[in-house]
Amino acid sequence: MIKFEHTIFALPFAFFGAFLGLQMEIYTIKQAYDSEHVLIWQPHLSLAWASVWILLAMVGARSAAMALNRVIDRYIDAKNPRTSTRAIPAGLLSAKEVYLFIIGSFALLFVSAYMLNMLAVKLLPIAVFFLVFYSYTKRFTWTCHLFLGVAIGLAPLGGWVGTTGTLHIESILLFLAVALWTAGFDIIYATQDVQFDQKEKLFSIPSRFGVAKALVISRALHVLTVVLFYSLFFVTPLGWIYLIGCTIATGILIYEHTLVKHDDLSKVDMAFFTMNGIMSVIISVSAIGDLVILS
Repeated sequence: MIKFEHTIFALPFAFFGAFLGLQMEIYTIKQAYDSEHVLIWQPHLSLAWASVWILLAMVGARSAAMALNRVIDRYIDAKNPRTSTRAIPAGLLSAKEVYLFIIGSFALLFVSAYMLNMLAVKLLPIAVFFLVFYSYTKRFTWTCHLFLGVAIGLAPLGGWVGTTGTLHIESILLFLAVALWTAGFDIIYATQDVQFDQKEKLFSIPSRFGVAKALVISRALHVLTVVLFYSLFFVTPLGWIYLIGCTIATGILIYEHTLVKHDDLSKVDMAFFTMNGIMSVIISVSAIGDLVILS
């Protein structure tokens, strides 16, 4: 029901947010003391434990969100030839079994947030709301892709809060970058179901505006994504390694949009999954490598 490889979209950004948030805290303290040599709390052991709990929180959040999507959409999935072989409509899992799995996943998310800090616990209801609410949005609004973007964008925000217990404007920039990136590639993914969505009166940008205009909107969202990712270079301690990663990621997004045309959707899977999976790893690894090597 849940594919491990789909974690590649959110998990790298969770650790991106965790490392960047921690480095921003250290940078702020150094600036406050106006010294490069002031004794700063050494985060190595604490960061290792925080990383474990962030990983478990991501497992819980993602598992709950994916399972909710599958059980909420089970009747729709059964009608759609592309999704009729999924676990629930195919009879491999019952709705009761999936609901029990969801409860366990949310329990893991709560425990992990509690082990991180109290701000993570206080913000948890917001995260849970978007994880649940997203699956219903295509029933009444074509902006559903943006709601998915918010849900995935919470990954770096959660990582940031997990290691620092704080929220800053820089974390919001990272959140917006990931949210718009997600919305952009989800529009590409939705082009596969235009006829089905129109028949079933489901909402999406492709079904509302047509495939050609939807791809233009996707490109516009990814232009904003690139601007936001580059902006982090100017307002955080991120350096030249991250800048190289941003440049490669920009090239990947450009290439992604050459793969999908309004009259040729044969490469949607490659554009949606392969390109975005590579992009998330490259930009996150370059950011973390930059913070570790150059800090």
